[in-house]
Amino acid sequence: MATMIEEYTEAWNELTAPGGPFAMTEIEVRGVPMRVFDSAPPSMRMVWELAAGHGDADYVVYEDERFTYAEADAIIKSLAQHLVDDLGVRQGDRVAVAMRNYPEWVFSYWAIVSIGAACVGMNAWWTTDEMEFGLSDSRPKVLICDRERVERIVPVLDDIRGGEDPLPLHLITVRYDGELPDDAERWDDAIDPTTAPANLPPADIDPDDDACIFYTSGTTGFPKGAQLTHRGSVHNLLDLAFMAAVGAAAAAKVTAASGEEPDAAPAAPAQNVFMAPTPLFHVTANNCLLHPATISGSKIVFMYKWDAGRALELIEREGVTNFSGVPTMSRELLMHPDWSTRDTSTIAGMGGGGAPVQPDLVDKIDKSLKGGAPSTGYGLTETHGIVTANSGALYTSKPSSCGRVVPVLDAKLIDDLGDEVTEPGGRGELCVRGSIVIKGYLNRPDATAESIPEGWFRTGDIATIDDDGFVFIVDRAKDMVLRGGENVYCSEVEAAVYEHPDVAEAAVFGVPDDRLGEIVGVAIVRTPDATLDEAGLGAFLDGRLAKFKIPERVWFMDEALPRNANGKFVKRELRDSLIGA
Repeated sequence: MATMIEEYTEAWNELTAPGGPFAMTEIEVRGVPMRVFDSAPPSMRMVWELAAGHGDADYVVYEDERFTYAEADAIIKSLAQHLVDDLGVRQGDRVAVAMRNYPEWVFSYWAIVSIGAACVGMNAWWTTDEMEFGLSDSRPKVLICDRERVERIVPVLDDIRGGEDPLPLHLITVRYDGELPDDAERWDDAIDPTTAPANLPPADIDPDDDACIFYTSGTTGFPKGAQLTHRGSVHNLLDLAFMAAVGAAAAAKVTAASGEEPDAAPAAPAQNVFMAPTPLFHVTANNCLLHPATISGSKIVFMYKWDAGRALELIEREGVTNFSGVPTMSRELLMHPDWSTRDTSTIAGMGGGGAPVQPDLVDKIDKSLKGGAPSTGYGLTETHGIVTANSGALYTSKPSSCGRVVPVLDAKLIDDLGDEVTEPGGRGELCVRGSIVIKGYLNRPDATAESIPEGWFRTGDIATIDDDGFVFIVDRAKDMVLRGGENVYCSEVEAAVYEHPDVAEAAVFGVPDDRLGEIVGVAIVRTPDATLDEAGLGAFLDGRLAKFKIPERVWFMDEALPRNANGKFVKRELRDSLIGA
């Protein structure tokens, strides 16, 4: 009998075969060979035009506010017309968006990309100085921002608009009742959905035009503006659809081959419902949740800020079918005291990406969902979203793997000298090339050449690839502890620590040591009423990890570990606060 992996491979080949739903053609773009889906729409404008046909179906739910696709379409068309006719935004221009996950973020995004402008998704956690840099670097004609961002930008607005290279920046304020700066208007005055035009303003968008500028969170200096294209965004969307289709097809093949009657399929929900707990200024929420939810006519649920208890309320109220956040969010949901009392039976998939998912969490999700399965994805801003995906039976059989590389990408591993790693089981930096790799970094040809040589994007992640083609992310190249000449990969230690039931959060990092160079340290947040201490942790890990991998410095924290805007632990900040810079 064929194995799940064999059925998966066969389904993969059938779906991508000539004439199949995901057939591909190889082309050359900017001198780089790449595969593109034959069925790909030419732009994200067409994606919205197709989605608008969902009409009166619920589209965006923000806390207690609700908008249908038809209502959203009227708002988007009104804003698009205002940007073009009144504010002079043209194809190739940029419009920045800086706000929480308000509905206005979604509407602004679709209006901007539909007129051929690029949406500059600004990090809502940025300080005034960081906002000033992002605006000066991307030079948008318009900034659409909420109250907190208005208050941060006003002190430097004159500097941005004046100086040696003036930027005549127009502000549209969202949910802001204060005094307006010069050349600013309120959202409700800028748009009028009741008088929206029947069609979007005309635009002739090339697949390789910029759709979005997302800033990476770099480890030093100011962030870099990644140029996401219409082609890359569309192909990430189709990659997501493909990975879901191939998993379902493989499962059906396994059931058919077994000769057993398939289990009665649960009744399909009237509408799929996505919860997006991570910020829209990252590809995790924007490209990997908003895009597929939109094209499929699903409902997408947003919150004012992440809170596991409130998330459970909304999951029950809205019938959420797909929850996708960083792993810490899934863990907090499962550990919340309300998990057992809230109705979570609608959840068909729980997982996400943005950080490694520890194997114990895969098992917890699998056992906790009544009618669903765990899932994960690995990707980066520079790949418009996912590089790999893993879910269902494949995931539980390979819980340490983030899955196979999506069909439009080529992948390889390289060593410290840049040579390809070819030996079985070899470790190296994962590099990918294809139609979802970004065009480059805005105004940074040097960084583009360094990070994407000859079209190969260097992810900075250390990985292995097994005989089945499944990728295992070992760690960030810079997130490795070198202890006395031995490499200790932080994710491996974290996975072992998380197996202890008293551990709610854990972050592993290197601690300077005069004798060994570095030793392994860990910061832990314990579950309520936990009794775990340093001696108990050492005894628990003895036998699970080699001696040199067991943390020698342990901190038990009274508060949640610090995270960045996308929910990832900020290890550098944490380490510096504990041991000093």
